[in-house]
This record gives sequence, structure tokens and C-alpha cells, in this order.
Amino acid sequence: MSQIRDTDREMRIDPDTVSGGYFKHAVYNHWDPYEDVPEALLEQDRDRLVAAEHLDETAFEGLTQTLALFGAGEEAVTEDLAPMMLAFDDINDQMFISSQIYEEAKHTQFFDRYWREVVHPVADERGFERVAPTDQRFFPEGYVELFDRTEAAMERLLTDDTPENRVRAYCHYHLVVESVLAQTGYWGITSTMSPRGSDDVATADLPHLEGLVEGISHIRSDEGRHVGFGMQKVQHHLAEDGVPESVVRETLQELMPFVAETVTATDGMVDPMPLVEYAREKLTRRVEIITDREAEVPDVERLVALDGAAATDGGARDSHSLKD
Repeated sequence: MSQIRDTDREMRIDPDTVSGGYFKHAVYNHWDPYEDVPEALLEQDRDRLVAAEHLDETAFEGLTQTLALFGAGEEAVTEDLAPMMLAFDDINDQMFISSQIYEEAKHTQFFDRYWREVVHPVADERGFERVAPTDQRFFPEGYVELFDRTEAAMERLLTDDTPENRVRAYCHYHLVVESVLAQTGYWGITSTMSPRGSDDVATADLPHLEGLVEGISHIRSDEGRHVGFGMQKVQHHLAEDGVPESVVRETLQELMPFVAETVTATDGMVDPMPLVEYAREKLTRRVEIITDREAEVPDVERLVALDGAAATDGGARDSHSLKD
């Protein structure tokens, strides 16, 4: 009779590991893209967009491009994370990445639902062009290049799984795509389409879209765990495996121009400069933490805090307790 692969473990999993704790948090904070974003909120979004006096087709296209960029990004990471799960040999890590893939699929489902139930009906009602979320007009070259490189970084783990290549993979997905690009976009949506966030971001006169913001709030909670997991892993490889900090900095330097191009793609709806500055500051904070072996990675609640003092000031800090 063959044995299980790891005979050193007494129990199947270790819930006290970072990965085990994040997986447990994912289970306890499960949400449904249909049940937990009520139909009434999406109806309200539809009604407000249909009735918005200052919403012209250009502003509406800015909104749809934002949604298309998010939806395509969620779909891409749903497809591209599997090599990382296959590379892991620890069941706790494998379980957490499996929850990530599941959650990215839920995010994809939410944006698909929003397009079907809000975007297309509003376009029809207002007489705007009905455009598919996969229309290539929405995706700048830098955005496509960013996700092509992320896919390549993940697939490299299947043929050349080294600590350096794992760090590069985490930098692509967890630090750039999720921590910087996605969370900058969430902040932009929150600032533009809700009473929260910054008044300096919006350039188009869009109504508050509470259904969209409700879905985004659930997605942010999931991705706080994802970002924390990646930060922990990079910090470990730098501190314990001797991966030089230059691997992190060079990878991020290569990718940030693609982030800047993406966040400026919807400049008809938002002022890109606050978004670029927000992305730069967020990345700087992440790098401060992961390159300090004594620093504690913020908990999930702080990792998703994008509004107000919790996201910008963070209160007192020292070298061992850095803000997110």
C-alpha cells in the first residue's frame, strides 16, 4: 500500500500557520456574488444611471472601461494561479491558493453579473452603443503586457521552481496586480461612485452606484488576504532563503510603468494623477514591510483599509510595526 506524500505530519493541516489562518478567514468570510449583492441595489444603480442628467456616452464609456478592466483582470488571475498551487508542497499553502482561485472566480462572476444586469440595460435605455466587456478597445497595451508577464511568471514555476522565481511570481500577482493595481482601482471607484474616498479623483459627474461599491467591498476583503499571503511569502524568502532585495525592486520597476498606463486609461472619468500617486505610495509601504524581516505584515482589516486615516496615516509606527 502506498503512503501519503508527507509522513512527517501528525495532523492533516496546521491552522496556526499563516496560510492556515488565511484559509480559515476565507471560509468564515465567504460571500456569494448573487446573494450578498442584492438585486435591489443593482436595480438602484440601473435607475440612477438611466436618470443621470449629466451622463453622456463618453462618461458611460469611461465607466464601462473601468468595469471591463476589472473583470478581465479577475478572469486572468483565475486562469493563471494554478501553477503556483502545483508548485507548493505544503498542504496549508495549497489550501489557501485553492481558496484564492475560487475567490477570483467569484470576482469574475460579479463583474459579469454587473455587466448583464446594469451595463447593458442602461446602454439600451439611454440609446448608447451596447459593447461587450471583452471588446479590445478597453485594454491598453500596457495592461495586456502586465497580465502576459504575470502569466509567464506563474508558468515558470512549473519548469524552474526556485525561491527567486517564487518571489518574482508573488511580485507580479500579489504585490502589483492585487496590492497596487486592483486596490488603486478600488479606491478610484470608491472615490468616484460613493460618498467615501477622495474628492480629488472624479472628473465625470457619475451617480453613486451602491450596488457596484457593495460588490467591490466584498472583493476588497478577499484580496486583503491574498495580498497579506504574498507579502508574508516574499518576506520569508528574503529573510530565510537569501533572495536579494534587488529581485523585488527590479521586478517592481519593470512592472510599474504598465500599472501607470492602466490607471491613466480612464482619464475621462477620473484624474489619473491622484491614482498614480496612491499606487506609488501603496507600493512603497509594501516594500518597506517585506524588506524588513522584523516587520509585521498588517492584518486583513488594515490591508483593505482604503479610506480616510486608516489608509493614509496609520497612526504611530516604528521599525517593527509598519503601516500597510
